[in-house]
Amino acid sequence: MPLNLKLNLTRNLPDPDGFYEYLVSSQRHMSDEDANCMNARLILILANQIGDPDVLKAAIDFAANPKAAKKKEAA
Repeated sequence: MPLNLKLNLTRNLPDPDGFYEYLVSSQRHMSDEDANCMNARLILILANQIGDPDVLKAAIDFAANPKAAKKKEAA
């Protein structure tokens, strides 16, 4: 199934900069290791919220290699 049928790659946050700032500020007091652990927990929480294994796999593929994922979609 084409990537675009699984992933929403259009901006979907009303304030992406505000979200990013909140995320960054939540980790300012943390060590790199603690921030990495928080990011891993956040990924698992959001993956559970999404719940669709195909969407999650498409997101992982896209995050790991956006250029390859876009080429795969075009094929």
